Amino acid sequence: MRIEPGSKLVMIGDSITDCGRARPIGEGRDCYGNGHVNLVWAALEAVCPERNIRVVNMGLGGNTVRDMKARWQTDVLDLRPDWLSVMIGINDVWRQFDAALRPELGVPLGEYERTLDDLLARTRGRLKGLVLMTPYFIEPDPAEPMRAMMDRYGAVVKALAARHEAIFVDTQAAFGRVLKHRHPMMLAWDRVHPNTAGHAILARAFLEAVGVGD
Repeated sequence: MRIEPGSKLVMIGDSITDCGRARPIGEGRDCYGNGHVNLVWAALEAVCPERNIRVVNMGLGGNTVRDMKARWQTDVLDLRPDWLSVMIGINDVWRQFDAALRPELGVPLGEYERTLDDLLARTRGRLKGLVLMTPYFIEPDPAEPMRAMMDRYGAVVKALAARHEAIFVDTQAAFGRVLKHRHPMMLAWDRVHPNTAGHAILARAFLEAVGVGD
């Protein structure tokens, strides 16, 4: 297990992280929402309660990396996490498809990389550990346009993980293993917002990456 005892883990992102978490800070019983953050918290409590790891959910629905940047001080730095998990990028890509006539809503790849890189550079030295989770599109065909673009954003996350000495979690690959046996709509009606099984896939990928159960 890579997260040290007594650590405070902040998980930040968009609606996939948010999932109805408490406001202003998602911490405590019934405060984590109904998604993978809640499952991560539950697993940490069940498997390694002696480590006393605090989990804080700071996801916010609809966020792009631009929106996350605007709240980084209050929602990350001011909370003084020991460990930080970041999963952002789905809306950055999605808005380029579902709001194609409003190009200002999407975040181009170059801006996405620069913004996320800057946030991580400002923060990494304050952390004991960093986890970067890729954005994803629950679609098995890598040639499908939105999936192909999402993979490019995921490749940026992988490069940033190496640059900032972060644990890398390939959520697209995690979904891909299940998509060999299940249709995407069995995991998410819109191929973006997972049901409980989909969130379990995300939670499992995170927990395996940080060594829970090792």
